[in-house]
Amino acid sequence: MNAPPQRRRVAVVSPFLDKSHGTERMVLEWISRLDRDFEFHVYSQRVEDLDFSKLVWHRIPRLPGPHLFNYLWWFGANYLWRAWHLRVGGIQCDVVFSPGVNCLGADAVSIHIVFAELRRRLAKELQFRKNPLRSWPVLLHRRLYYRLIKFLERRVFTNPRTQLILTSPSTTAELQRFYSRGDRFPLLCAGVDHRKFNPGRRAEMRQSARRSLGLSPDQFVLLLIGNDCRKKGLTVLLDALQLLRELPAALLVVTSESRAAIRHAFGRLAGDPRVCYLPLRSDVEFYYAAADVYTGPSLEDTFALPATEAMACGLPVIMSSRAGASAFITDGMDGLILQDPTDASALAAMLRKLYESPELRDRIGQKAEATSQQFDWDRNARELGTIFEQIIYRKSQPQAQTLTQAL
Repeated sequence: MNAPPQRRRVAVVSPFLDKSHGTERMVLEWISRLDRDFEFHVYSQRVEDLDFSKLVWHRIPRLPGPHLFNYLWWFGANYLWRAWHLRVGGIQCDVVFSPGVNCLGADAVSIHIVFAELRRRLAKELQFRKNPLRSWPVLLHRRLYYRLIKFLERRVFTNPRTQLILTSPSTTAELQRFYSRGDRFPLLCAGVDHRKFNPGRRAEMRQSARRSLGLSPDQFVLLLIGNDCRKKGLTVLLDALQLLRELPAALLVVTSESRAAIRHAFGRLAGDPRVCYLPLRSDVEFYYAAADVYTGPSLEDTFALPATEAMACGLPVIMSSRAGASAFITDGMDGLILQDPTDASALAAMLRKLYESPELRDRIGQKAEATSQQFDWDRNARELGTIFEQIIYRKSQPQAQTLTQAL
């Protein structure tokens, strides 16, 4: 009997992996579907929501203190760990895969955000004179961190030997603008588990979800899910809510951020009694069932996974033009696109329009569910596996081996 073919080894380099954050969720969904074809070695400081019997986790300690210090430690430590395992343990990986800028010399890097573009958009917000003196230490930390990431981005994104993988169509223009990369790169969008997120399950859970959250039948319920409330657009959403005082509106904000941090960031607006701050939960479809509209006015969002899950549930979605998933939406047909994610008046007008027309909400929701069918984790995982195989083949060629030896 022939022995089964040996699985190729892939090193996954990411500070943490869990299903509560968009980037990390995408990586988990991809590799969990490829574990029969590849042997994954995860170099990470924290891993959750994974079956550890199907991969090897090489835990790297976290350095306490500011995020910038830990990032610098992490960047060097994951290289040392991999080098030690190669030299002492004989663990030679065929592919090094990094979601974002986590190391130099990765074979494949999936791009979930271009920090050079983020820094450009936040230029005014990052000015010291625009912020109170007490916030300057945090502001200095952010400025130094963004500057470091931008420097490392240039090293990684301009390396012709690194296979870049896009997770949003908009990244193409950003790579061209900042790093003069006009190549055609593979695009792997987020997927949706349609067995979990669908109109039938939403309808089944709706009454119990609203009752559990203390929502009355006549309330117009808005939903926002995200771990960085400022970047996810909570500011403009709170401002829009102030313009809709005559409506029986309620806003559910599902986040891992603390109430203290939210109060500090958003001041008196955060205390609006119509706003309810809720924790993330594994059955997040519970929140989609309770909502009437998903609102995602993000300032920067590579894809916007919660919005696509909401679409799969048949919810009408308002999405920022700066979210990658907006490229798949036809404005007014299967969703509404907020062109300027800082325009509270435009957002309020959209919300009022949806409130006044339940028929419009139903029509957009139905078409949104149909559009969401193109987002498929299994297909994306297969495409990522193909990319890994292509990299392995390319590295096996004599020309590539000679180049590697020369380096």
